[in-house]
Amino acid sequence: MSDDKYTLEHFPLLSAIDSPADLKKLPVEQLPAVCDELRRFMIHHLSTNPGHFASSMGAVEIIVALHYVFNTPDDRIVWDVGHQAYAHKILTGRRDRFAFNRKAGGLSGFPIPTESEYDTFTAGHASNSISAALGMAMAAQLSGECERKVVAVIGDASISGGLAFEGLNNVSNNPNNLLIILNDNEMSIDERVGALGEYMSRLTTSKSYNNLRYKAYNFLRRHNVINDNRKGLIMRFNNSLKSLLTGQQNIFEGLNIRYFGPFDGHDVVKLVKLFNDIKDMRGPRLVHLHTVKGKGYAAAEADPTTWHAPGCYDEATGERVREDSTNKPPKFQAVMGNTLLELARANDKIVAITAAMPGGTSVDIMQHAMPERTFDVGISEGHAVTFAGGLAREGLRPFCCIYSSFLQRAYDQIIHDVAILGLPVTLCIDRAGLVGEDGVTHHGLFDLAYLRCIPGMTVAAPRDEHWLRRLMYTSQLDGQGPWAIRYPRGRGSLVDWQCPLEPVTIGKGECLARGGNVAILSVGPIATQVTAALATLKQRGITAAHYDMVFVKPLDDELLREVARDYRAVVTIEDGTTTGGFGTAVTDWLAEHHFGTPVTKLGVPDCFVHQGTPAQLYKQCGIDADSIAEAVIKLNSQFDKE
Repeated sequence: MSDDKYTLEHFPLLSAIDSPADLKKLPVEQLPAVCDELRRFMIHHLSTNPGHFASSMGAVEIIVALHYVFNTPDDRIVWDVGHQAYAHKILTGRRDRFAFNRKAGGLSGFPIPTESEYDTFTAGHASNSISAALGMAMAAQLSGECERKVVAVIGDASISGGLAFEGLNNVSNNPNNLLIILNDNEMSIDERVGALGEYMSRLTTSKSYNNLRYKAYNFLRRHNVINDNRKGLIMRFNNSLKSLLTGQQNIFEGLNIRYFGPFDGHDVVKLVKLFNDIKDMRGPRLVHLHTVKGKGYAAAEADPTTWHAPGCYDEATGERVREDSTNKPPKFQAVMGNTLLELARANDKIVAITAAMPGGTSVDIMQHAMPERTFDVGISEGHAVTFAGGLAREGLRPFCCIYSSFLQRAYDQIIHDVAILGLPVTLCIDRAGLVGEDGVTHHGLFDLAYLRCIPGMTVAAPRDEHWLRRLMYTSQLDGQGPWAIRYPRGRGSLVDWQCPLEPVTIGKGECLARGGNVAILSVGPIATQVTAALATLKQRGITAAHYDMVFVKPLDDELLREVARDYRAVVTIEDGTTTGGFGTAVTDWLAEHHFGTPVTKLGVPDCFVHQGTPAQLYKQCGIDADSIAEAVIKLNSQFDKE
């Protein structure tokens, strides 16, 4: 840290912690002070280098207690999503690099094993921690490492996801000692939804009952009254008795998972005692902890949704640094949200669905105006798509709005529950392409490739706000089947975005410029990079053609025939993978129609791309204006030699 106020000297405890082993040297009474220093450290750094704020502030005591009690990294802590794990990174040898969190060449914004041995599993998407941790716990049993402890840390929103339920359902199938920490802050990014969330708010259990039952179980076991083979039977009897006495069902104990809680997730001293008391217990257990999202920072506690990822702010006052949007184009998501409401007002069959992202996708615009026709299904992308299919089967016109990287989780549902029947579901795919600092788990690079192979699916990518509006309008007209409309994170290019809603010709692209030997074919807003490249080429006396294809499926046959006839080479460019994506669609078409036109495919290469600014990543992947211009120059130089 550069300024005098925030040198490590101002963090006397944290400055001496380079690993969990150093944390363990402290007496337990000093752990609250460690938590305080961690919060001040994060508040300072995140004020100028934004990240996921509120979730990490709320999980500080849990993280400190886990690393204090368990022998990490030999004991495994598996994070769910990873929004909450900044204190974990700081305590595990990455304190001095935290200033480079989410930056190119710096720390990932999420736990990832390639970065640290303390990061046990990839943690960018929700609900996977229980399944992964169960696999690790079973591996410990099978490999004879029975003393290894495995802990899954999952939030109350993530535990409502289908994969988490599948994991819970299998936890008691085989002998394991998995410990699940349920971090319950009664929030997703937006408000938590669903019956399970309501259940969690009511769930209580008796501490004295838990203590009595545990002691009774050990007594019976020592006297050979019960054994591991009969443990499930005894547990089911106990659960039935408890339900009778308390008038309350416990879903976890119904699955033969010992339940403890709820407890205060911000009392670090008591958490240490609790974890020490139960860490050596046999069998799966779940500890339910209540926490406050944004804990320790007044502005975040008051508005945890905004402070999930607030951007830059004044650390002293909590005032957020807001971008001046005067005379700037709107964000694509805002155009989608406003257009969706406009369409819904004109067509009473339109309904909207999102998966825990009403604010992130701007579905909240329709949600506020038409709550009865807007559905937030929580972290359940597969359910969202099948639910949309059911609505469409009965004559409604669902718009299902999900981030590109999260839509991957619903691939089977897209095929089985929508495409086979040709149902009129419009997938509005937000955050398509390189998204920037959220990095490898959040880039939306594969949707063009995994959607264009589905029979009957219309796949389109608007280059600007007008095209987005018109594509949305066209998708809800009578006679349409499933549509996918993908658009990127961030702002578009048109300040005057409110064009008339008119239909477009499906499968029809647009010629934006003619001339030269090379035709550049683009799809989506990457067209702006092509425009900049053409300006650079013009300065060097080189011309090239530019065609915006708009549709990846169906392709514009007439336009492609013109390109193959009139140009010596083709350059395709897409903000997505070149493996099976738009460029592959063009090369397939040319081959099928017996054209020998050479094609240079520009896009994201066949690798996983990590964090950085969009501009840095565009350059890294060779899809910025300079790279496009260079590709055309290289082709023209080859023609000159012929």
